[in-house]
Amino acid sequence: MRNPEARHFGGVHLGRQVFPGGNFDQKQDSSLAMTAIRETFEESGLLLASATSSTSNFLTDAFLDEARHKIHSQRMNFQTFLSDQHLVADTSSLLPFTQWITPANVLRRFHTQFFVAFLPAAPSSGFSSGTKQDRIPKPDGGQEVVSARFLHPIDALSEFRKGKITFMPPQAYLLQTLAEILQGRVNTPSQRERVETLSRGLFGSMVLNPLRLGSPDAEGRSILTYEGDETRGGSEGRRHRVVVKAGKGGITSEVTLERNFDVFTEIEPQAFKLRSKL
Repeated sequence: MRNPEARHFGGVHLGRQVFPGGNFDQKQDSSLAMTAIRETFEESGLLLASATSSTSNFLTDAFLDEARHKIHSQRMNFQTFLSDQHLVADTSSLLPFTQWITPANVLRRFHTQFFVAFLPAAPSSGFSSGTKQDRIPKPDGGQEVVSARFLHPIDALSEFRKGKITFMPPQAYLLQTLAEILQGRVNTPSQRERVETLSRGLFGSMVLNPLRLGSPDAEGRSILTYEGDETRGGSEGRRHRVVVKAGKGGITSEVTLERNFDVFTEIEPQAFKLRSKL
């Protein structure tokens, strides 16, 4: 959960549940995947990195927490930290999982790349097991995050529907997509393979720029359409949209996804030929 007193993020994430992430930093990041790994480390303490030597020592929680705070405050360069500890970022473990552009009516706008990663496939710097260390997500001392945890997509959506937590439409969209694949309490190899297939296909490279359709109804629900909807270059009858209800302070209380096509086989490429821009 993001700290309500932390810096503003697109006008929508104050005191709300978010995925780890942040801005690309030319001084620290060689790619957006590196940004994702650095920001995940800063905000949750989870380091997706592998040792470059079989003789590398496990790093203590205290050492890693000190490092993440120094990197966040620009007192330590992330690339230098990795090099000094004989680590290499596991950028190959990150699966591209759509890009999103903030709606035009938002004051601060972003073009965001989302990724999905399966931790067992990415040695992470905890608990020791062979050549792997695991850490439980932890907040960053309130600099940006006041709480952090692992949560299955199905459980996250259940808590959202019960009003226990809140998400913005992109988060709800991606969680719904994952929940349809990751059934059960343990992710199976076949499920992971399906997510990887989705990432490598047209879905993984989709750029979504939400546009409002019409005016809110009497109960305050609005329709946001995405590329591929029948109103956005898709075939007649094609639905690719969400119905969103926001309460006091813009807090999202409902997000209902309407997507009547198979994201593995029925994405219409022509709807994405005109690339969305900020």
